Amino acid sequence: MNPGTAAILGALVADSATLGLHWLYDPVRIAEIEAKKGLVFLSPDAADYAGTKGYFAHGGKVAGESTGYGEVCLLMLQHLAKHGEFKRTEYQIEYRGHFGPGGAFVGYVDSPTRLTLRTLLPLEPTAFPAASGADDDQFAALAALPPVVVTHSETLEVLMERVEEVVRITNNNALAVAAAQCSAAALFEVLRGTPIAQALVGALPFAGNTLRPLLEQALAVPTLDSVVVAARFGRACHVSEGLPVVFHIAQHAPDYRSAIEANIRAAGDNCGRAIMLGAIVAAHMAKRGDSASPIPLQWLARYRKLAAAADACAAI
Repeated sequence: MNPGTAAILGALVADSATLGLHWLYDPVRIAEIEAKKGLVFLSPDAADYAGTKGYFAHGGKVAGESTGYGEVCLLMLQHLAKHGEFKRTEYQIEYRGHFGPGGAFVGYVDSPTRLTLRTLLPLEPTAFPAASGADDDQFAALAALPPVVVTHSETLEVLMERVEEVVRITNNNALAVAAAQCSAAALFEVLRGTPIAQALVGALPFAGNTLRPLLEQALAVPTLDSVVVAARFGRACHVSEGLPVVFHIAQHAPDYRSAIEANIRAAGDNCGRAIMLGAIVAAHMAKRGDSASPIPLQWLARYRKLAAAADACAAI
């Protein structure tokens, strides 16, 4: 599997694998569930959330489906496959059509998505603002990035401009842009063969004054302990909480499976973290060439939109 395909499928499969325990904020409960029925590709079950801290958002979904994060990632992939390049207005039309009333998406709609739709729905496409997103720093900001980075063939500086354009469609927020540029820079370097630890450190200048010290602290933790790190930085949907967890796991996890499982155990918005974590680690494993597929074949087979994603990967 080439590293670009690995990055995209790594993001999509990570989101799907994590769905069943998304927004469960109790690591102890997650450990109990893992001991009884496993950790990945679980169908969402309200009983798992009863009597503990969490938000049960995916009651209508079954194992192998995606959260809204995964849907955004796939939407951007299919957009790039269709158009050959990013076209802002066309993407906004497709985004509105997919997530808006009557669209194909059925599921929980988060605040950035809802507020973006509120902006786009009443307008003709010619009147769409470039920054149509909410003033919001949650993880929706990073969901579309893996296909954007994989298909980018110009300089890192040009990529940073494109990332900002993409992010402000849903998250018109400076911290969201900084988190996206930093994580995109890390993936960009990994795809070019830079060792993962070096790529993470090299991306820090793009993180900005608020996020960079947090990422440096996370990278200074000497061994993998996602539960402790998430308790330290936060488990919620904000990029200042989740991205340090992503960098910590990516630096230390020995393989893709271990990275995604560690992220699930960390609890909270594990699906939000899964997109860039899955992309970075899968790309790194593909570059190392340790196996034909850095993503477990059983996991690929359980992702329900694998055929659509594979067709779009082949097209780009």
